[in-house]
Amino acid sequence: MSSAKEVSALDVLCPMHLILGPSGHILHAGPTLCKMRKGQGLSGQRFLEVFEVKRPRALNCMADLMSDEPQKLRLKLRAAPHTAFKGVLVPAKDGDGTMIVNLSFGISILDGVRDFALTNADFAATDLAIEMLYLIEAKTAAMEASYNLNSKLQGAKIAAEEQAYTDTLTGLKNRRALDTVLTRLLSASNSFAVMHIDLDYFKTVNDTLGHAAGDHVLQHVARIMVDETRSHDLVARVGGDEFTLVLPEVRDEGTLRRVGRRIIERLEVPIPYDGTDCRISASIGTVWIQPGESPSMEDLLSNADVALYASKHAGRATQTLYTPDLRDAANAIGAPAARAPRPA
Repeated sequence: MSSAKEVSALDVLCPMHLILGPSGHILHAGPTLCKMRKGQGLSGQRFLEVFEVKRPRALNCMADLMSDEPQKLRLKLRAAPHTAFKGVLVPAKDGDGTMIVNLSFGISILDGVRDFALTNADFAATDLAIEMLYLIEAKTAAMEASYNLNSKLQGAKIAAEEQAYTDTLTGLKNRRALDTVLTRLLSASNSFAVMHIDLDYFKTVNDTLGHAAGDHVLQHVARIMVDETRSHDLVARVGGDEFTLVLPEVRDEGTLRRVGRRIIERLEVPIPYDGTDCRISASIGTVWIQPGESPSMEDLLSNADVALYASKHAGRATQTLYTPDLRDAANAIGAPAARAPRPA
């Protein structure tokens, strides 16, 4: 067997080596292999009981390993995690019968490092595995940085898109979002309703209490409209004091009347602001699209506007569902059919 000094040198130069006796028992194992088999030990065990030799295939016993020439081996641990190794076996001394097996992970280095918590200190300083570990660490760091950057860019993109569809004062959707949703619903030819809402007496609040009071009222109105609609309904602010609700899958007229009535009733409750009360109400024009109907978006919004005009002239604080007769009535009193001026 090699001297203590030679064994110490092997531990530094080849930390994954084994010294085998003539009987095939392990006489000594390098520090990295000992770390990998912590608590189980290697010295005294038979080499072929610890490792399964995959190549050369004809190897069945230690006698088959005895050779004066170096032998290349492919082997794996018999115990879990069944780590694979590449190895080379050489005689330790002429006529001595001892052999030295030096192992390496090869392409399974990542598994080995992960399974046994190895570091660069567990490899010889000249081992190319060290360079590979550095490359892996650098690649991992670069991929993590790239992932973080992409996440930030994606987040910024989502935020920008959300901002493009959001009214900055109220946090509701804006007209761009409304047009997008209506285009999708109209192309699907499903049932849905559009409620066009205009605030009554809002101009008075702005004129008497100022724009800060007006902004406060608009934000309060937005919260009420969100409260009184479902999570999948669209609530949009489309003008100074104009709002539009889109309610998909409406099954009956009674639902629309109840939603409109609740909104009007809540908006008639005085809104406190800076020691005074802001008093408003709401007029609503509603269009209910039946399955299979596919008006143009311009006609749809025009019909909702005509119905809203009718609510205004009926005394405000009311909801009107659109019928073709409303357009005839609007034309008869000289109101423009689309986007007619309405009393405040």
